[in-house]
Amino acid sequence: VQLQASGGGLVQTGGSLRLSCAASRTIFSFNLMAWYRQAPAKERELVASITPGGATNYADSVKGRFTISRDNSKSTVHLQMDSLKAEDTAVYYCSAGFTARYWGQGTQVTVSS
Repeated sequence: VQLQASGGGLVQTGGSLRLSCAASRTIFSFNLMAWYRQAPAKERELVASITPGGATNYADSVKGRFTISRDNSKSTVHLQMDSLKAEDTAVYYCSAGFTARYWGQGTQVTVSS
């Protein structure tokens, strides 16, 4: 397995979760890392991304609430999600590569109102 996501779960509105995605060093070192999500009956959307140099990008819907970071020593990318809303409920996927070549399995995030 080249990308392994973890950290999803059930949380109440306003709560926090931290997702993690462990990658093989070969994939992680020189690649853009990103989190996507897909809610039921909706298309997959980009949530946040981070370049090898640490530059970040966020979807407007999560700006100010989510923080993406990468731990280069552990080849891991994290997504800290605060002030969660019901509309954040989705399956979250991590990806690697500037063209999202590699994908991890999804992890379910459910925010109850």
